[in-house]
Amino acid sequence: MSRIQATFERLQAAGRKALIPYVTAGDPYADVTVELMLAMALAGADVIELGVPFSDPMADGPVIQKASERALAKGINLTRVLEMVRAFRAQDADTPVVLMGYANPVERYEQRTGAGSFARDAAAAGVDGVLIVDYPPEEAEAFAASLKAQGLDLIFLLAPTSSDARIAQVAGIATGYVYYVSLKGVTGAGTLDTGAVDQALPRIRRHVKIPLGVGFGIRDAQTARAIGEVADAVVIGSRLIQLIENEPRERVAEVAADFVQGIRAGLDA
Repeated sequence: MSRIQATFERLQAAGRKALIPYVTAGDPYADVTVELMLAMALAGADVIELGVPFSDPMADGPVIQKASERALAKGINLTRVLEMVRAFRAQDADTPVVLMGYANPVERYEQRTGAGSFARDAAAAGVDGVLIVDYPPEEAEAFAASLKAQGLDLIFLLAPTSSDARIAQVAGIATGYVYYVSLKGVTGAGTLDTGAVDQALPRIRRHVKIPLGVGFGIRDAQTARAIGEVADAVVIGSRLIQLIENEPRERVAEVAADFVQGIRAGLDA
């Protein structure tokens, strides 16, 4: 059983919902990511989504785009991201880590280190799941097989515009959890309509039998609690990055932990 599956089963048994914070690896300081991840885990994060910096993200709004730009300027690449996960895993053996990013860094990594090397090296570093925004399910069968062979989960996005056919296609290949994008737009854009999410999830659940997380537009404990009423997990990224992006190095982990703790309390209320 994967760490992701075990985490969701434990939470379900306790009647609790998963909190999944997202941060960009190497932002706002190249050497703070491991400390940041550890602090969030202690504060109540159930899964950590770690963004792999990329120069041309299609799903990310200005906040996460700028975080990627800052990280890239510091020389953060996929090799260094895996090193961060390895360092985190040396101190935390339980909290699942999901890499979220785009196909280009993965494909460049494999050009340098060989076919199938990404799944092998990610698993060895302690990664539990991968979400590649621009790998649609119809083009991800070989990639999914390489991940499965290493015990890694492959996570997909679904959106308000996803058809029943696309939902069923994702349901046939996704493992770990499925990430529902609650807004028509990029991360950090618009105001979340919790009623619309409430209406959308039953249609998805007719096909998707693994846990269902919701992200994009969740910025505070109140919204997280509302989403937690209908979803299995709440994903928060842009607001967290905004809070830490201008903090001094020594304050980053503390500020993030305080925020995660507040969201955790809201979800558990």
